[in-house]
Amino acid sequence: MNILLIGYGKMGKAIEGVALQRGHAIVGKVDNEEQLLQFSGNADVAIEFTQPDAAIRNLTYCFDRKIPVVCGTTGWLGHATEIEQACINKGGTLLYSSNFSLGVNLFFKLNETLARLMTPYPDYRVSIDETHHTQKKDAPSGTAITLAEGIIKNQPIKQHWALKPGDSTTHPPETIVIASHRIDPVPGTHTVRYRSAVDDIEITHTAHSRQGFALGAVMVAEWLQNKKGVLTLDDFLGF
Repeated sequence: MNILLIGYGKMGKAIEGVALQRGHAIVGKVDNEEQLLQFSGNADVAIEFTQPDAAIRNLTYCFDRKIPVVCGTTGWLGHATEIEQACINKGGTLLYSSNFSLGVNLFFKLNETLARLMTPYPDYRVSIDETHHTQKKDAPSGTAITLAEGIIKNQPIKQHWALKPGDSTTHPPETIVIASHRIDPVPGTHTVRYRSAVDDIEITHTAHSRQGFALGAVMVAEWLQNKKGVLTLDDFLGF
């Protein structure tokens, strides 16, 4: 494939390395709007890892030029409805995920299963703790939000999440408390914790490097060829 990298920071460089190892060509590496508008190459797919305030512009660019796009930027989902509609209206292709790691997506499914198992036991109060490197701008992480949404989907009492410090037992039972930490050089650690007066139950995913995220993004880009519309990582994984 010919790949356009939108965002050439640490993640973009990791994706480049994996893509080249798998026999693909990088036809563009852009880091800002001016560079993107100047791109005139022939791309089979774009992989977008930038910042929340740039993602909407970048995705629209790809839809307008009929370039399928894999998006890993988080923090822009307040505009998800309009972006998904734009993708459909323009005959584009979009696959967004808060995390492209295979291990994290298995963790998402484990989280949903545990949430269902815990539903009959309201004495356990659930919270989420996430830690990333200091260059990550959005908080909580998109992965933490996906975990919270998985719990809300499977526990009727849970209604929303909130980014708050403190013990989960000090907040209303319908709220999932998320604590965010930014510490270098942590690639990403997420813990879902059920706490009661007598014990805790925890599940944790710890990323050791960006390689898992990069490999997942490139594999999704390979799979995305000849597909249309708004897709999810569940479609890719066959869940």
